[in-house]
Formats: sequence, C-alpha cells, structure tokens
Amino acid sequence: MTTICILYPDLLGTYGDGGNGLAAVERARRRGLEAELVSVGLGDEVPDASLYLLGGGEDGPQRLATDLLRGSSFVSRVRDGANVLAVCAGLQILGMTFCVEGDDEFEGLGLVDVVTLRGERRSVGELASRVDGQLLVGFENHGGRTTLHGVDALGTVIKGRGNDGTLDGYRTKNIWATYAHGPVLAMNPWFCDEILAAVLGAELEPLTSVADQLYQERCRVLSA
Repeated sequence: MTTICILYPDLLGTYGDGGNGLAAVERARRRGLEAELVSVGLGDEVPDASLYLLGGGEDGPQRLATDLLRGSSFVSRVRDGANVLAVCAGLQILGMTFCVEGDDEFEGLGLVDVVTLRGERRSVGELASRVDGQLLVGFENHGGRTTLHGVDALGTVIKGRGNDGTLDGYRTKNIWATYAHGPVLAMNPWFCDEILAAVLGAELEPLTSVADQLYQERCRVLSA
C-alpha cells in the first residue's frame, strides 16, 4: 500500500495544494496500484507514509506548522529517507531559516541547507521552469527570496521568479521542492508520475488523461 500524507492542510493549504495528494493517489490507482490518502491535522501524530506533502500558507500558519513538525517524528523520518514534496511555505520550512512578519527570522527544520529572506517585491503570477528537459507550470504568490547552499535547484526559471528569478525550488535524494502552486501535481502529470516512480522504486505504465491534455495546452500557450 502506498500511503500519501498531507501535512496540516488546515494550515498549509492556502492555494489548494492539498490537491497534490488527490492527483498522486488517483494516478496511482488508475494504474491498478493500491494507494491511500491520509491527512495530519492539529494534534495528530505524523504516521509512516510513502510520500509527505507540504503546501503553502500565510506567515502565522507557517510558523505554527514548523513548530508542530519540529516536535513530531517528521524530521527524523525525513532524515532517514522519507520522501517529501514541499511547495512554497513548505519549501521554506524545510530549510535552515526563513523570514516572516516583515524581516523577522525564524528557524526552519534544518533538513536542507537553504535560507529564505524577504524579497524586495512580492512575486505573483505564472511560474514556469525547465526541469529535466520538461516544462513545469504553475503559479506563484510569495514574498521570499531563497538561496541554495550545496543543494541542486529543481529547475531553471523561464517565466516568473521562483527562488530568485533564475532557479526554482530544490531537489535532494528524497525531497522535491518548488514555488509552483496549481496544485503542481495536477497541472503537471509527468511530474506527479516522476515522483510516484521514485517513491515506488519502479517504472510506471504510461497513462493518458484529461490532465495530460490540459498540460500540453498550457505548454502550447506558454510557447506561443
């Protein structure tokens, strides 16, 4: 059984990022794979899962989610190799520090050597980046400027800002992170399948859906 766990969707679900869990479970099930979706709310224990999902949120909820995760088994699970997809605030939470409420610095979980400061302006609009030869599409709404230290970026920005106007997100052996909302796995079926394949440790059978057709149309419009 593949268990996909959404962490604190009541805090980190501002832009519908909980839909990443729905997309991942559905694409697994359509291939005949057993998959279940669980969510962790306030006061819940973090269960063992094949993939953890962290979404975006406002400053206060972001700080609260960080404190809750720090006091849970999540940190040790990720250090032991648990897989994570982190979006926007989730991306910042996994890092060393991030700035909230003006320029106040707040300690992250320290799982990835990245630092997020307040940018000079807020980034709002379409976001597209090149990831492993594929186009990753979505939208962004954040005020952070993220610097990577000894970790690879997930992609190279084509439109929008991402981390700094050049790079978007980061990638480690077991973590995918991006500033792209959408939800990103629903808007980018190939990315969803890439993560599922890595989590399962197996090549997936091809799957064609309406989501794939919509993705191709978005790519066409962006390239026009």
